[in-house]
Amino acid sequence: MSDRDKITDAHRRLRAIVYVRQSSPGQVQNNHESRALQYGLRERAIELGWPAESIAVVDEDLARSGSTSDGRLGFKDLVAEVGLGRVGLILGREVSRLARNNADCISCLICAR
Repeated sequence: MSDRDKITDAHRRLRAIVYVRQSSPGQVQNNHESRALQYGLRERAIELGWPAESIAVVDEDLARSGSTSDGRLGFKDLVAEVGLGRVGLILGREVSRLARNNADCISCLICAR
């Protein structure tokens, strides 16, 4: 079964969100390839069947550590959107880009149910 087969029309009727984050100002300044790969995930959502206008790129948390959700407005908005049932797909290069502590990860997973 391919990735495309796992995604239903019900998923595609919702938004796809690309979550872009690097942990420090130094990473933002020096790791251009990593950031470009993360932004490139928007094209993957299109490949998976999302219309371009239904894809949001959340990059407000660049240069913010994933060790806490404090000050990470992009992450908090993402969790809220998932909790409201508005998200069919979240794309990120690594799950650790979402959250590094268990409490924040669990809050995101609980909202996804």
